[in-house]
Amino acid sequence: MGLLGPVPVISRAQIRAAQVMPLKLRMGIGVQHALPRSDPPLGSPFPCPKMPLPPLVLVCLGWHKPTASGYGASSARPAHLCALAYPTLLSLRTRFMSSWDKDVILNILSILTGLLSVGTDRRVHYMISKGGSEALLQALVNMAHMPVLDYDILLPLFYLLAKIGQKDKKFGLKAQKLEAIDVTLSLARKNLSHKQNLTHCLWALQVYSSSVTVGTILGINGAIELLFEIITPYTKKHTRTTRAAVEALAALLKSKSNSRRAVNRGRVGQLLRLYDDWHRHDTSDSYIPIRRGLLLCLKHITNVRSGRECFLLSRGIEALFKTAQDCLRSKSLDPIVNTVTQILRKTYPKMPLPSATLSSSYSFSIPGSTRTQPLPPRPEDDREEDGEEEIEKDSENEEVENKEEDDDLETDIDKLMSKPELDRPESELAQYKAFCPELHWNSLESEPELEDDLSSEDIPGTLTCSCFHVIPSTASPKNEQKCKEKDQVTTVGKIPRRAFRGPLQSWVRKEKPSQKTGKVTQEELEPLVDSSNEAQGSDPAHRSWLHPLPKEASHDRRTPYVQRMNSCRPHRPKTVESSEVVRKLLERHPGNISFHNPWFYMSRAGCTRSIPGYRVLAFPDFWGHQPPPYSQSLQPRRYGIQKAKIFEDVRRLIQPRDKIDQVVFDSDCPSSLSSGAPDCLKFFSRFESGNLRKAIQIREFEYDLILNADVNSSQHHQWFYFEVSGMKTVAPYCFNIINCEKPNSQFNFGMQPVMYSVKEALQGRPHWIRVGYDICYYKNHYRPFAEAAKGAQGKSCYTLSFSVVFPHKEDVCYLAYHYPYTYSAMMAHLDILEQTRNTKKIYFRRQTLCRTLGGNACPLLTITAMPETESSDDWEEFCERPYVVLMARVHPGESNASWVMKGTLEFLLSSDPIADLLRQCFIFKIVPMLNPDGVINGNQRCSLSGDDLNRQWLKPSPTLQPTIYHTKGLLYYLRSLNRAPAVFCDYHGHSQRKNVFLYGCSIKETLWQAGHNVDTTIVTEDVGYRTLPKILDKVAPAFLMSSCSFLIEKSRDSTARVVVWREMGVLRSYTMESTYCGCSHGLYKGLQLGTWELEEMGAKFCLGLLILQLKSLPCSKKVMAKAAALLDLEEEIADLRAQRSSSNSSLETDDELPHGDEVDYNTDSCSEQEGDFTELDKEIQECPSSLE
Repeated sequence: MGLLGPVPVISRAQIRAAQVMPLKLRMGIGVQHALPRSDPPLGSPFPCPKMPLPPLVLVCLGWHKPTASGYGASSARPAHLCALAYPTLLSLRTRFMSSWDKDVILNILSILTGLLSVGTDRRVHYMISKGGSEALLQALVNMAHMPVLDYDILLPLFYLLAKIGQKDKKFGLKAQKLEAIDVTLSLARKNLSHKQNLTHCLWALQVYSSSVTVGTILGINGAIELLFEIITPYTKKHTRTTRAAVEALAALLKSKSNSRRAVNRGRVGQLLRLYDDWHRHDTSDSYIPIRRGLLLCLKHITNVRSGRECFLLSRGIEALFKTAQDCLRSKSLDPIVNTVTQILRKTYPKMPLPSATLSSSYSFSIPGSTRTQPLPPRPEDDREEDGEEEIEKDSENEEVENKEEDDDLETDIDKLMSKPELDRPESELAQYKAFCPELHWNSLESEPELEDDLSSEDIPGTLTCSCFHVIPSTASPKNEQKCKEKDQVTTVGKIPRRAFRGPLQSWVRKEKPSQKTGKVTQEELEPLVDSSNEAQGSDPAHRSWLHPLPKEASHDRRTPYVQRMNSCRPHRPKTVESSEVVRKLLERHPGNISFHNPWFYMSRAGCTRSIPGYRVLAFPDFWGHQPPPYSQSLQPRRYGIQKAKIFEDVRRLIQPRDKIDQVVFDSDCPSSLSSGAPDCLKFFSRFESGNLRKAIQIREFEYDLILNADVNSSQHHQWFYFEVSGMKTVAPYCFNIINCEKPNSQFNFGMQPVMYSVKEALQGRPHWIRVGYDICYYKNHYRPFAEAAKGAQGKSCYTLSFSVVFPHKEDVCYLAYHYPYTYSAMMAHLDILEQTRNTKKIYFRRQTLCRTLGGNACPLLTITAMPETESSDDWEEFCERPYVVLMARVHPGESNASWVMKGTLEFLLSSDPIADLLRQCFIFKIVPMLNPDGVINGNQRCSLSGDDLNRQWLKPSPTLQPTIYHTKGLLYYLRSLNRAPAVFCDYHGHSQRKNVFLYGCSIKETLWQAGHNVDTTIVTEDVGYRTLPKILDKVAPAFLMSSCSFLIEKSRDSTARVVVWREMGVLRSYTMESTYCGCSHGLYKGLQLGTWELEEMGAKFCLGLLILQLKSLPCSKKVMAKAAALLDLEEEIADLRAQRSSSNSSLETDDELPHGDEVDYNTDSCSEQEGDFTELDKEIQECPSSLE
């Protein structure tokens, strides 16, 4: 077939012919196939130079069909075209080293251009690997040494250099080695008046500067001055050349030395003026790349301290802030606004937090510790170094994080398969026999029945000193003793039991219980008033428990309670009067909240020890919460909200005239605040689980808030829970929590904080509801102590900003990070559960596992089914049931874990037939709150010792971590009896992911993920650890199997999940993570999870355990028969699978990166990476054969 004939497809013979084409070219064969110099073949995406192309080359490139005007494009992609690259490069190098033949060289460059103009980057990388960069650079140097420069060859050569240089990471160093840098710089100087030639030179300079070393050399050789000569003064002539010069300058200024050189020569002010000129004259937004290029120059210059200082002296913040306001109107200007935002955030003067110290307001003397508080004074000198290192980290963020994630995987086979020895003498395990009376049925037979009759002192509602006291400095010994007795065996009155709506397998939301609305009179509200000023500034020892204020006083409806202290003092009078007020209020508004009783709560709260000396109850905890009868969707994120918040912060700096800047609440010095300040909100947080350290009024309706650190710590600022009052109606209030720590939050993905209104509650709507709009979480300009960052420079603070419109004027509202669940609420809930159980069917024992550092009881629950008869066989079956161990709330700020545990407990103790069957299958050992002290004192993560208790499981201290020590001891004891749990699960909350999911432990999955080969003869593993997550994925609407992970990480080596798996040999050892936010899949897709859904998850976890027992664990025929009568498992799972699939018509990925990956809310990372040459690649593709 002739070369000029039609070729429908490319044969292998033609490919082989194409591979030898360079040899023919070298010999001069085929060069005379001169085609008319015409436009590039149809379909070429690049404007190739107008030169003849050999027909076979056109065939191989896919342009095979001759037409009247040239060759048409082939629809078929040719194969093995990379084979042309290497011999063509050899031909190019040989031709330049031998005789000069312009036509041959042009043909060779044409072939290379065609090869690189189609297909993927694989061709470019192949050419680089075969020395393509060196060949082209050498050709450039040789051409520059010719007596007469031929730009017909130089221009396509520069084109190829720019094309290949983008992908060659060592291109700049190669150019330096071959002396191509000086050649290119010299050619640029010679062509200042010839813009087309100059533009091509500038492209090459830009790719050379990808190496900081080469960029520095160019700067020394005068490249920066040359580029400033090209871009100044402002003109719209030759804009393509100006754009190339600006982008080359931005690349050069990535070098610190070049940035300092530009600063020393006054280029910062020059760049600002030039940017302002382009901004003012570009009314049609036609030159966005030039404007952004100038901003990138400023961004790189401000990476060095001298650049930031010069930028501030040149009033750069004001200039960019002003110009950016004009760019907010259009999305097309986002590249401008984003870069301005990064510059402003970087150059905004770093400020210390407006707080006396970074350490907690509260301190606790740790037994045997020599640690002193507070931390050393804040250093006044500016220790911040040049910021380029942080910027470089951002640009490689994804690679680094992925590498760190893999590096964290435990790959030591010996360690993974090891079984550590006991961390205590074996003789100590005998003490835990007292926590397992169910194993000793002979002692159970003789155990006396609990008395149901109560004395008048213990009946709820009776006005005695055991329930209510005027706030003394300490609780009475009598009250202390009664609390201890209740910790062992609770005997309180019965209240109505919350009923499940039918069997658990159909427990899907249809409607939520409603509460009758009642009217609230002013006379009823007045007795609950307790002015904020007095609460903050008066002497606690002399303040009455409840007292009326004039009608015009602000409503502060907090309910004081008895504080548990360390010594004894006499009680104050007025107890009966105060109790009478509460009694009348409760009679008027009796409420109908399941498993909650205000009297029980007050009684339990009176036994709670706190470090800050709490004297009041938060109204929501006292009154109770009922899930609202509706679901709340994920909050849509307003476009551009982050940039708007950052510009608002900048406006504070440059336009401070309207700032009030008045401290209105300070837990460190409450007596110093002025009372009754007009036109400001009143704040309060000194109650159980409360956390707010300081409130500063910025403007009339805007407040900056500072959170308290964990006790004996200087970090972990996330959990907040505070009261606010004195609000106006319809006015939106903006709250900025300015000392958050985590680099990202679900608040950026639809999560809202929660609010509780006292007026709404008294009108019959006692709901915690999601509120807030314009929610944004971003890095701010504050920074903590350098010492607090443990020597790590550059630790940043983050702002959570949200706006709220309160429902009523002069209301009292509570705002929290998530639905609060206090220690006193848990203890009162256990009181109620114990009295509402069926004692004939349910074995329930409540014991105190230990006392915490703060002196609070840590309850341990045992739940199972009573033996059906008194026969020895039934008692033996009772004792031999497998164990399930559940725990929650080791991290105090994860209140969602307590709501899930609440659902688990209520279901296990319910009359549901599935719950009854489950109790017959297992003995449950439950620690519902592992860190009571942290919960009580408003901590986020730590106990009073300042330790993260979930990192203390390897060698817990009986003194510093008693709850962990004794929980592990109980597990050791069960293992010593060959009764290690069948399932262990630790309930947690997750702040950066949606849905509910499990973490488990698998050796094989860990090794596979790390890229290690697994020897199956050595590593044998039961895959049963996946069974329970798979079941939950089918039966629990909020659960998502694809979010589960079974990797063992070094950083998690001391967590409960890993230690119980490794040391106790529990195959199904899990951490269950519940989102603070909502769901991305399933029935609840697009919804935020409320307490109802969290409790449902706890109940569904129980259903999953039952199905696991029936499908995977040994099970008696009697239990199987009962299960068959109760539910058809296959039908049940199929129904739930259908429900999930119907709500997920198409699989959708999460709207955020996996845990640990940062999203672009940092504002120090560039949302459009300028270092990947995207703009340059686009420019050289669009470049016409002739310029302006």
